[in-house]
Amino acid sequence: MNFKNTDPKQLFGDYMRVTGTPTLHEATGDIPEFNGKKLGVVNGSNWVSLWSTWFGKKQLPGVKIINAGNEAVQLNFMEAHEKGEPCPPQINIDLFCNYAKDLYDLYHVDAILISCSTMNRAFNKVSEFMKPYNVPVIQIDEAMMEEAVNSEGRILVVATHGPTVNSTQELLLKTAEKLGKKVDFAGVTVEEAFDLLGEGKIDKHNEVIAKAIHSIQQKEKIDIVVLAQLSMSVFSFSYPKPEKEFGIKVLNSGETGFNRVGEILKIN
Repeated sequence: MNFKNTDPKQLFGDYMRVTGTPTLHEATGDIPEFNGKKLGVVNGSNWVSLWSTWFGKKQLPGVKIINAGNEAVQLNFMEAHEKGEPCPPQINIDLFCNYAKDLYDLYHVDAILISCSTMNRAFNKVSEFMKPYNVPVIQIDEAMMEEAVNSEGRILVVATHGPTVNSTQELLLKTAEKLGKKVDFAGVTVEEAFDLLGEGKIDKHNEVIAKAIHSIQQKEKIDIVVLAQLSMSVFSFSYPKPEKEFGIKVLNSGETGFNRVGEILKIN
């Protein structure tokens, strides 16, 4: 890791302004139904909890966000994918069940969000595991996939991380089946963007994804774009109104996923 040109005081100050330190005080916001609610987020890795905190607080003012995650989970499914083994591995699914229960046992969260796209196949197991506690479980990509399928146009699924691709496309097909609709989609994986993200080059990460979208649009008609991972939601920082740039919607789960959580928290 290259720390050159990184101001540690600025870095730590910005990070803490977003996350804060743990407190028993309730979060408050301007949406009364959210005040006092607690959302447990099960992340596929530790680093992405910043995304869950940022987009969670932005979309759900007044909801306390409590994260769980383990970098070894991501490393394990990356290794499994590289070896051609089942992905995600069963141990990862079992861990997600345990993380969800831990969040409930430790702090009685009102809902559980699975924020990892590669781990979306753990959703049914985690939901079943949490049934005795009457805690709703939400998969972060579900709302995004439903909107894409309901658009009834050609969908472009953009991913930046190889292990996510099959999980995302499988979820898209299952969503179409659930809604009783046919789905037409194309996929593109931009591994370079994931590397750029790891280097902290957010603008370049977003630029590479934008170029990939434009490139596909030059070859075929696309009606809506789905960004496959929560980490890709930083794309919205460069393109807050993607219709102006691409002429179509570009969906990200940081916005659609937490909006779905909000709908559920309002009625629970």
